[in-house]
Formats: sequence, structure tokens, C-alpha cells
Amino acid sequence: MNKADDFIQLVKHPVKFRMFLLLKLPSAFFCGVRVKDISPQKATVTVPYKWLSQNPFKSTYFACLAMAAEMSTGLLAMMHTYKGKPAVSMLVVALQATYHKKATGLTSFVCEDGEAISNTIAEAIQTGEGRSIKTRSTGKNEQGELVAEFFIEWSFKAKSNR
Repeated sequence: MNKADDFIQLVKHPVKFRMFLLLKLPSAFFCGVRVKDISPQKATVTVPYKWLSQNPFKSTYFACLAMAAEMSTGLLAMMHTYKGKPAVSMLVVALQATYHKKATGLTSFVCEDGEAISNTIAEAIQTGEGRSIKTRSTGKNEQGELVAEFFIEWSFKAKSNR
């Protein structure tokens, strides 16, 4: 089994990833952000409309939508840096969002930039310099209608072996 498969196993484990969310991203945990599917190329993350994720306008709060969108891109980044030698630091450096429709139910965010993320990380390792990539995550409701679109820019840099 390779490192990506190991990471996918961790994310899909019924307890381990939820514990990670609870300990490291408690707001995402309590808002109901969950991983629906993940592969080396694509990640799907959902967020429900519920009491802890609501805004006063009877829809999902924009920050909860942003958490799910960021996680769909971040999981791919984490997968492609998981147990890597050298270790690679990753950081969100920019975020752009467009909202098309009220999120009043379950919203699913999909990022299909896994290969491009992997290539950017490889380039950062090869050059020893920081590299960034603008990723895209689209959120759709249960009817398949576009709710929101996020562009999240990630920066990657290989850590020195000190």
C-alpha cells in the first residue's frame, strides 16, 4: 500500500478522522463537516444546514461553507504531503468565493485538483522553493444546483533537514 492509500484509509476510518476533526478542527466537527469521498485526484466534503451551521437568513453560514470547501482542497494537499521526505509545509494564502444560491440543505463541495496539487508539491520539493496553486472547489445542493464556488490558494514549501 502506498502513502496515498494509507492516508485515504485514515480519512475513511469511522473513528480516527472524526477524532482528528474534534481535536484539530472542532468548529468543522460541530458544524457537521464530513468527508464523503476521497481519492488521489478528487475529494468530496459535505456540510449540512443545521442549528450549528445556520445564519439568521435560514441558510448555511458562509464560514461553514468555506470550511467544507477548504477541507475538500486541503485533504488533497495533506494526502500528497503525507509522510513525505522531505516534509512539506502547507498554508492557505488566499481565498475567493462566489455564492450563487442559498444553502438550505446538505451542500457537497468537490475539488478535482489532486493531480495539479501533487505536481505543485513535487515542484516545491525539487526546487527547494515555495510554490503555490489556486485550487477550485464547487459546492452543490442535493438537487445538483451550484450553491457556491471557492478558489483557495495553497502555498507549499519543502522543510529543510536541520
